[in-house]
Amino acid sequence: MGDTTRWAGALRASPDALRALPDVLRADLRPGRRDPLPRHRHLGRLAHGHVVLFCVLMGVWNVNLYEGFVQPVTGAVSLLVVVQSAAPVLALVWPAAALWVSVAALVLLATLTSAVFGAAWPWSAPGLVLHALVLLLLALRVRPAASVAALGASLLTGIGAAVPHHVPGPHTLVQGAVAFTLAVVLGTSLRATRVSRSRLVEQEELTAGERARRALLEERGRIARELHDVVAHHMSVISIQAQVAPHLVADPSPELRENLAGIRQNAVDALTELRRVLGVLRGDGDPGDAAAGVRHAPQPTLDRLDELLANVRAAGLDVTAETRGTPRPLSPGTELSAYRIVQEALSNAVRHAPGARASVTVHHHPAGLTVRVTNTAARPAGRAPAGPVREPGHGLLGMRERTAMLGGELAVGPTPDGGWEVTALLPADPEPGPTSTKDGS
Repeated sequence: MGDTTRWAGALRASPDALRALPDVLRADLRPGRRDPLPRHRHLGRLAHGHVVLFCVLMGVWNVNLYEGFVQPVTGAVSLLVVVQSAAPVLALVWPAAALWVSVAALVLLATLTSAVFGAAWPWSAPGLVLHALVLLLLALRVRPAASVAALGASLLTGIGAAVPHHVPGPHTLVQGAVAFTLAVVLGTSLRATRVSRSRLVEQEELTAGERARRALLEERGRIARELHDVVAHHMSVISIQAQVAPHLVADPSPELRENLAGIRQNAVDALTELRRVLGVLRGDGDPGDAAAGVRHAPQPTLDRLDELLANVRAAGLDVTAETRGTPRPLSPGTELSAYRIVQEALSNAVRHAPGARASVTVHHHPAGLTVRVTNTAARPAGRAPAGPVREPGHGLLGMRERTAMLGGELAVGPTPDGGWEVTALLPADPEPGPTSTKDGS
């Protein structure tokens, strides 16, 4: 059934391909079409130089052969030999023009040697090789249909040049047909390989881009889930306080009761709307998520930093911590982002620098909070991590998103000793920052 479907699809596509064939031939075999042969990935222009040198040697050999069979060698024959030798060089830049120049040289040489001078063969072996080289260089740059058309034109040229003059020795035509066919097959195969490789590279780039965008969306979704938990907690507290407040006042006025009821109702409505819009981001029921208890656990803050450092030390990383300045209350988003940045930086150190030493510095200052995590280079003798460390996000991507969300700044990069440093400046009163579009990893 599958084979039948493929054949049916091929038959349906055949008429369209035949209708498009004239356009393909006009576009690919147009004499003015410029298509320089690209530089070799490793050899550069050396391959182009080899083609030029090969054409010079073939031209010298060709002249010597004509001097042996055609006496005397006229200027027309010498000129045609030079043109035939120059055709492959021309094919390095204008492959279609080189084809027609080489075909014209073949026709004129066959006419002169067979009709005027009475030679028993239309073409010399170097002439066949030079034209095969032109076909090869052409097939590397044009579509297979155009390559086959060029091969057919070359074969018809040989037959048309030999038959009217009753040239004996058809083996020359056979040799030319074999050489031309092999050149076209080889060039078409190399072109197909190159095109497939280029398409594979493009597909890999698209896949990498899609993967980066998916990681960005996943990280933003995870951040949104955490912020949803924080905001939902505060909205719930507002609602409860508004409900309890009338009972804390002796003989509250109707206006007070009405205002507090309005506050509670607005908090409940906002909480309901928030859950309706962002609740889907919690990923409930997703088999890839953690257990339900983890999903609904309170979001961590810097108060749990010692617990995080203990887990990292158990994973094999020697880490020290230092707190500077006077701690003061921070917004839940800032606390959560600072904790996650430290967690991600230490997780990266465990993964990429086994046996290294790390340090965490949390600096409280009037402008906000500065978190700095550094680690030394990996030590060859460092032991591998004792166990898996939870990966809260997607590396630098999550750090950038969290910092940009708070309107802060993030600096990452290598240290002079070969280690790595992450510094995040989080403002005291965070404002919505620009959404990061950098696909760090």
